[in-house]
Amino acid sequence: MAEKVCPTCGLPKEICICEDIAREQQDIEIYKDRRRYGKTVTIVDGIDASDIDMDELASDLKSKCAAGGTIKKGRIELQGDHIEKVKEYLESKGFSVEIR
Repeated sequence: MAEKVCPTCGLPKEICICEDIAREQQDIEIYKDRRRYGKTVTIVDGIDASDIDMDELASDLKSKCAAGGTIKKGRIELQGDHIEKVKEYLESKGFSVEIR
């Protein structure tokens, strides 16, 4: 049985470190925005979708914050003010995060 090897790092898929390295190299910004009718939206910007599974990350963030959200223009938008929760979660996953 042939092992599956990552084409990027050359390691077996079980111990591939490509996504971990991609997380450390990205500079992510978190900020709030006001939308119509005064609604607050937390925006997570700066994630490279080619290295990270945006759908999975957005789903995890929505679950963690117990809020709705979406992915628009390469950014994750969460309903409400969740800057601290998002920062905490992303840092625990190995991302470098900056609050704007």
